[in-house]
Amino acid sequence: MRVCVAVVCALSMSAQSRHVTDEEVRRVHESAILIDTHNDAPSRTVKGIDFGTRSSIGHTDIPRLRQGGVAATFFAAYVGADYAVGNRSAHRALQMIDSVRNDIVAKHAKEMVLATSADEVLAAHKYGKIAAIIGIEGGHAIEDSLGLLRDYFALGVRYMTLTHTNTNSWADSSGDMSKRAVAHHNGLTDFGKQVIREMNRLGMMVDVSHVADKTFWDVIETSKAPPIASHSSCRALTNVPRNMTDEMIIALAKKGGVIQINFFCGFVSQRYADAIRPHMDAFDAQLDALNEKYRSNPAAGEIEIQKAWDAFSADVPPATIDDVVAHIDHVVKIAGIDAVGIGSDFDGISCAPTGLDDVSQFPNLTRALMEKGYTADQIHKIYGGNLLRVMRAVDRK
Repeated sequence: MRVCVAVVCALSMSAQSRHVTDEEVRRVHESAILIDTHNDAPSRTVKGIDFGTRSSIGHTDIPRLRQGGVAATFFAAYVGADYAVGNRSAHRALQMIDSVRNDIVAKHAKEMVLATSADEVLAAHKYGKIAAIIGIEGGHAIEDSLGLLRDYFALGVRYMTLTHTNTNSWADSSGDMSKRAVAHHNGLTDFGKQVIREMNRLGMMVDVSHVADKTFWDVIETSKAPPIASHSSCRALTNVPRNMTDEMIIALAKKGGVIQINFFCGFVSQRYADAIRPHMDAFDAQLDALNEKYRSNPAAGEIEIQKAWDAFSADVPPATIDDVVAHIDHVVKIAGIDAVGIGSDFDGISCAPTGLDDVSQFPNLTRALMEKGYTADQIHKIYGGNLLRVMRAVDRK
């Protein structure tokens, strides 16, 4: 007789979608501490766009965060690869950090509060505020300086994504690895391993989203604290270099870490990825031209870029909320309920799944998970419990 462990038993209901009432969804959703570990709203607020007003474009603002029941968000201090040219990365990182601290938090202090620990996230929730946490995206932001890394930590940064799409001088990126047969460094350099050790000492989470596979394995070997993948999905379901293999997800889980599922259509739907990939270079050229045209009026530029994307992708059906649930389900089945969370990448993605169009629609995900057979306790872990556990573990290191 086959033994049925608790998680597998719970998920055996997946073939039979059960009816869930609005009241059941509301109760489970409101009792969760929903933490999204990657949101690119600072890329909008740094342009002067008001975070406190509901917008018809973009994915995130305070009214929609409230509607979606979001308790805490890691806002990305994203530093594009082009800033690495001429050592402009630190300047950009400081601009982005300032936008989180001032444009998102200080200007909206009745609604938002800066948090730097698990306890501060819980305290914010207790007093009815949304916690804003800062994560740097792109390790080139430290300009090869452990001193700068320490300065960022002092400003409230609590994770750093080691690379973006570019390999930096101490860590290889999945973006470069998809185009080159040989890695620049074969993973982490000796200095890269020093960066990991210093992040451990400080209590800053090591984020392996965007890194090359060998970089990931070097992190697993080097880090004393559990790493996270702040916004990645499963390569077994959508075969793109940015996603993680089953072996990587299992190793991350054994280390105590968590993979936070990215909502981008091209990372959760193989059909969408295959359809859109051949045409992305053409759109990227169009995007560069629009950014240049609207350099002095970025708010108008956002509208025009959205129109351009809608026209470009009109013939490609987006991913759906079921695709996101499938990635969550896959992680649970191969690595356990403690290994998965949410890292939407909202405001950093050009296509969001139907049913998860922006942060206001998180209750739809709660319903979909409940219909799949997930219990309230399991959803609480996915939505924030797992990440809070990692934050505390990193603090202890």
